Amino acid sequence: MSVVQASMLRRCSAECVGTFCLVFMGTGAIVVNEVSNGAIGHIGVALVFGLAVLALISAFGDVSGAHMNPAVSLAFWVSGRFPGKGVAPYVVAQFLGALVASLLVRVIFPNAVSLGSTIPTGSTAQSFVLEVVLSAMLMLVILGVSHGPKEKGLVAGTAIGAFVGLEALFAGPISGASMNPARSLAPALVAGAIGDVWIYLVAPTIGALIAVPLSRAVLPRDKTFA
Repeated sequence: MSVVQASMLRRCSAECVGTFCLVFMGTGAIVVNEVSNGAIGHIGVALVFGLAVLALISAFGDVSGAHMNPAVSLAFWVSGRFPGKGVAPYVVAQFLGALVASLLVRVIFPNAVSLGSTIPTGSTAQSFVLEVVLSAMLMLVILGVSHGPKEKGLVAGTAIGAFVGLEALFAGPISGASMNPARSLAPALVAGAIGDVWIYLVAPTIGALIAVPLSRAVLPRDKTFA
């Protein structure tokens, strides 16, 4: 194995493990909240997602950039900060990590129904628009605090983790505040609840891509690599 291949394997492994941790803790918190009659609460679930992102960026940011989100990896590539040849391996690793996490949640909680799937509580259009806007804002923050294709350091982890928690706080009860195709697809597949999953594949991707031209308009050139 060449040095380049070994480096890519390490980065993809970090993406797989990071996404596993994010989905296991985040969707696990939702399931625990359900089976414990709301012991964690909506605020607690939002905090779990936000704190998980903060910790994982600190742990894996220097290795892979800690994208843990296919829409983020795609947007980094479109922005010119990430090589195109790395997108597919990252996305596969992210989906694999998320799927293993959802399977493990199923093993631990065999009677859980949705496994933390993101399901609209209002109209499809309402959740779709929310996910587009949430993802665009999140990606704009990511592009603003990251270095090249890497989200790393205390500042990036705190800013991104706080923003994820904030978005989950106010939009979670309506759309689930996914902003992440891997986070939504994995529990939907394992739970067999794929009816609305297309929203969480398409909308976050559109939102993340919208953030790229926005970042070029508002961020310094050394941030956008334009």
